[in-house]
Amino acid sequence: MLTLGIDLGTSGVRLAVIDAHGAETAFVRADYAVAQTPQTDATHWWSAVDVALRDLSAGLGRDMGRIVGIAVAGTSGSMVLVDAALRPVTPALMYNSIGFDAEAEVIARHARPGSITRGSNSALARLLRLQSLDVAGRATHLCHQADLIAARLRGVAGLSEDTNTLKLGWDPETRHWPAWFADAGVRTDLLPRVVRVGAPFGRISADIAGTYGLSPKTELVAGSTDSIAAFLATGAHAVGDAVTSLGTTLVVKLLSDTRIDDAARGVYSHRIGESWLVGGASNTGGGVLRQHFTAADLDRLSASIDPDARQDLDYYPLVRPGERFPVNDPDHPPRLVPRPSDDAEFLHGMLDGIARIEARCYALLAELHAPPILRVLTVGGGASNSTWQAIRQRHLPVPVTAAPTSEASIGMAQLASRST
Repeated sequence: MLTLGIDLGTSGVRLAVIDAHGAETAFVRADYAVAQTPQTDATHWWSAVDVALRDLSAGLGRDMGRIVGIAVAGTSGSMVLVDAALRPVTPALMYNSIGFDAEAEVIARHARPGSITRGSNSALARLLRLQSLDVAGRATHLCHQADLIAARLRGVAGLSEDTNTLKLGWDPETRHWPAWFADAGVRTDLLPRVVRVGAPFGRISADIAGTYGLSPKTELVAGSTDSIAAFLATGAHAVGDAVTSLGTTLVVKLLSDTRIDDAARGVYSHRIGESWLVGGASNTGGGVLRQHFTAADLDRLSASIDPDARQDLDYYPLVRPGERFPVNDPDHPPRLVPRPSDDAEFLHGMLDGIARIEARCYALLAELHAPPILRVLTVGGGASNSTWQAIRQRHLPVPVTAAPTSEASIGMAQLASRST
């Protein structure tokens, strides 16, 4: 028995196949034909998946027929409108598209204060903009990035799951869309039917099976966003397990037995089975480090830092004003002064500042009655910096280790394995 995970990242598509014991048996990737801009052509998503599936089929041969389950992840908030034949009828608006001020004003007249649907870069604002671009009225379905690929595999659209729809306004607890959507001008006929992560989507189509050498009995299961897929790939599974992503930004997620939402401080919860994935994203992280140091500088200077040495610089490292979590303040100022003459000391202060922010994030979750943290697994580019890990360990009261993997396609293959 084999299962396949598909991940649509920011630069390309990754496919991973694992066996019944969780061992990776194949991995391929394919880049998009064009760079993904905030407004892009969604046909490139499937084109890259097609290339990757053909490469996978060439490598696996008859073993493609042993794949019993598939799950798909995509970037959160990237979406497009399609017609009944699954052809895009609008450009795709990506997760980083912004500037939907008019749509945000409409939403603000209907949504409760603190709603995740508010804001000029919200997923719901993107949907309203997409509706305005469908001037011929040809759209029949809203598809998130993962939804569109799943629809192509099934041959029909109309399904999504809890994680991709959360920021659009779906309530994974009551399992309803907001009652005010129609009054705000949302075309509710475009909205998907939403199921739990890992729930059955149905079998792949006969055309897909024949094209790529898959069994026509291969089941498609509901996937997730790319960040949720990366969490699943780490092996975190117990209530109290936490994952910190040290990428361009700092993202923390904690597996909880209760739902916790606090939009005023940037905290929200995704539904994962019977549990909740609680957390938020800070604007600090590797992006601000790269603003001041090259990758070679970071390696060289980190090696000269004593992570146990006292650090008195009170930094709040940000690329520009604005913070989301653990405080939600669009005007929150960066703090990177005074700057020492010694570059290693300056870097030490920045690493310590980011570590203190991470600790504040977890402290806030505890304040909001999240379960006690058992361990923190680390993913992202910063996970390989042993000096940074030692600094973080001083600020966090639980073991801090690098995750064995955070490859989202592996996370999706694991989900498919558990669900088929």
